[in-house]
Amino acid sequence: MNTTTQIPTACCAPGSPLLSTEERDDLAARFKALSDPTRLAIVNRLAGSDEVCVCAFVAELGLSQPTVSHHLRILREAGLVEARRNGTWGYYRLVPETVAALAGALGNA
Repeated sequence: MNTTTQIPTACCAPGSPLLSTEERDDLAARFKALSDPTRLAIVNRLAGSDEVCVCAFVAELGLSQPTVSHHLRILREAGLVEARRNGTWGYYRLVPETVAALAGALGNA
């Protein structure tokens, strides 16, 4: 998936223009990344914080670190989160522009 592809505004509202194949694929991949309850919980947690350590997700979600890292990788590949390293831990933050673009794609912007 190309994480730099712009999401068209209001692609899924009445009267929206047709999407190209690439736009459809990118938009579907981003929504697919959110379709898992664990990933949705991660995005929800990040929405209320500047950034969160992967160790906090392990404790809060009751999942192993590799499992949490797997979910974070999917969100990162979808362009929904960004990460930075500090020592052995990764710290994640939401990419607000991508989340806002997804809301706009549904006609909510």
